Amino acid sequence: MGLFSFFKKSDKLGQENTIDSKDLLENIKVENTDDDRDVETKLSFHPDWDVPQEQKYIFNFLANELEPLKPNQLSLSSISIDPDPRTGKWLVRAFFRSSLAEEIELGEIELFIMDKNDELVATKRFDFKALGTIPAESARPWVFEFEKSTIKVDEIPEEGWKLAFNLVSLREHQLELDPTWEKQLPDAQKEELAKIVKTLPKLGETEVNFTGLQAKFANNGSLNVSIFIRNGHSKAINLEQLPLEIIDARGKQIAKGSFNMDPVLTVQPNSTKPWTFIFPPQLVNPKGADLSRWTARVTQ
Repeated sequence: MGLFSFFKKSDKLGQENTIDSKDLLENIKVENTDDDRDVETKLSFHPDWDVPQEQKYIFNFLANELEPLKPNQLSLSSISIDPDPRTGKWLVRAFFRSSLAEEIELGEIELFIMDKNDELVATKRFDFKALGTIPAESARPWVFEFEKSTIKVDEIPEEGWKLAFNLVSLREHQLELDPTWEKQLPDAQKEELAKIVKTLPKLGETEVNFTGLQAKFANNGSLNVSIFIRNGHSKAINLEQLPLEIIDARGKQIAKGSFNMDPVLTVQPNSTKPWTFIFPPQLVNPKGADLSRWTARVTQ
């Protein structure tokens, strides 16, 4: 296999991203949760590989340099990145390690490449079934290919980069409540909001969406609008200023204004946060307004 040519005698281990297996594997049966021993992971090759003897020496040398894991952990130990001059893809060498006491087979997992400042430089979803069944307490070498479209920078990151699991992508999109909402809302309303969030259309991986929740006129002529701010990104978003307009069922603009968020409004990754915006009377056109159906739009 051409895979072996990517691992060289000069290779060195880099950063490691280690997680508790429960964060990645559902319904996993974990034994001896109080076990704090060190687990030495043994080198494991894919059963389809016919590894040349010289290459086995390189793999063994690298595997012997790996730090022990604690029980029931999964880890990505970065090695190096080679660019493909023809396609522009990055060939990322790493060990996938498991300290579980039983073999595992995984499905789709999104991986990040982070630079030394923890800034995202590439992201892609991989089907880990390609790695085959991972034996108990083992380390399997692999080359993860990041196509040019998945890379967000022009240069390969400097020393200190790491390959990491995107745990956010593995959990369901969830409701996020500001501490003031968390404190004031009854449990029944929180549960109702969470149910609504689950019924909303799925977001794209980089999509931010504003979905109307409730709108009503106040006695003083202002318009109170509650909106779901939905973040499909794998990183939090910060809103400092938000220009909004409200379009009613007739397709008419009934309110328009710009809101300065102080403090900055943060929406966590893969989360939906409800927020209420109050348009003062001078920014509202209530004549003939039909709030049986309405839309919130971010204006330019």
